[in-house]
Amino acid sequence: MTMTAKDSAQPPALDFSPNEPISLVGVCLDSSTSESLRVFAKSASFSIQKNIANYRVEDYDSIFEWIGDPPPDVCLVDFDQDPRGAAIVAQRIHSESRETAVFAVSSQSEPDAIIQAMRSGCREYLVKPINQEQLLNAMARVGGQRRERKEHHNARVLTFMGAKGGCGVTTLVTQMAALLVNSCSRKSLVVDLHPDFGDAALYMGLTKYGYHFFELLENTDRLDAELLQSFVVHHSSGVDIIPAPAEISPTRTVLPGSVGRTFDFLKQRYEFILVDVPPGMNEENLDLIRQCDQLYIVTVAEVSALRNVVRQVEYLRRKQVPQEKIRVVLNRHQKHGLITDEQIEKVIQQKIYWKVPNQYVQVLKTISGGNPIGNISSNEFTRNVTGWAEAVGRKQTSAEESKDKKKQGRGIMGLWGR
Repeated sequence: MTMTAKDSAQPPALDFSPNEPISLVGVCLDSSTSESLRVFAKSASFSIQKNIANYRVEDYDSIFEWIGDPPPDVCLVDFDQDPRGAAIVAQRIHSESRETAVFAVSSQSEPDAIIQAMRSGCREYLVKPINQEQLLNAMARVGGQRRERKEHHNARVLTFMGAKGGCGVTTLVTQMAALLVNSCSRKSLVVDLHPDFGDAALYMGLTKYGYHFFELLENTDRLDAELLQSFVVHHSSGVDIIPAPAEISPTRTVLPGSVGRTFDFLKQRYEFILVDVPPGMNEENLDLIRQCDQLYIVTVAEVSALRNVVRQVEYLRRKQVPQEKIRVVLNRHQKHGLITDEQIEKVIQQKIYWKVPNQYVQVLKTISGGNPIGNISSNEFTRNVTGWAEAVGRKQTSAEESKDKKKQGRGIMGLWGR
């Protein structure tokens, strides 16, 4: 959202408790902006913790060592001094501290500058000199979202991506979602992020629906529970799904930051969100991967697929996606295949996280029936994925929850099923 200067006689009422002031950290803010914030803070319920004097672009240690632990509610990043450095640090904060809202601050109001900031994970764009009403409105939105997180679920987002087309990603996503609901009593949502040729709804026997996920992305400015229900399709297994487009479109425009904002909203209403993404590293996929809890790269024992796994992992490492977030799933596994498990692990340079047995005929029957759990426990494939779902979705003990929250506060993704 672009912020422009506008006079205001009365600051707005903030939508959060004065007993829990919004915490704020500045990054390379100029003296004039810092002074404005100090003045604003006197009449509003937010606290300025510090102003960091450099972007620390080459510093790859924990970001919490310098923005604070626990992290602040808001980071204001000044893009004027070094736009590239600001974009890098904004991206790191957005990726590693998911509950911290990043605001861009700049004297530039050109669309290209705004788009670059939004692509770096900035939630708001404030044009200097910062207007008090607009800043407080933005802070109020952060406070409201913080309150909603306490009142609702905070879903774990599991992203599934194939090493190439035809690796069986959609089958695993729909089966896993149904098992999380029925075997683990977890409220689960499937999101089909394919811009074209998405089949998640079809695999669940759903052929009639009004809206798709990319239309939801176009309405992030008015997302609420009522609007969401018009997009969600309910399956008899208990799984909710937001389908992919039914029709092919030559172009689909996705506004910068809309994927992140939409998933922030969805996470408040589910326990698990399983995302079926197409192979490849476009902006939408990368944005989602940065904020998801776990990325499953699904492959098969073929040379071309394994080569793509290596490419994908190397690319994600360059983009500073934590290694512990990436797990490789071997689908259609055969104990005596032409390429052995040891050879596969040597090529991909990591252990195979999960091996799904090759039961192609039985899987086709499940897909044709449109019910992922219609023949639960009746074949090796379903029993195998049930074990995977239970490893991911088991209820935590109080001690485990406390330990997991502490990890999340430090930006470390909780590891499930180890």
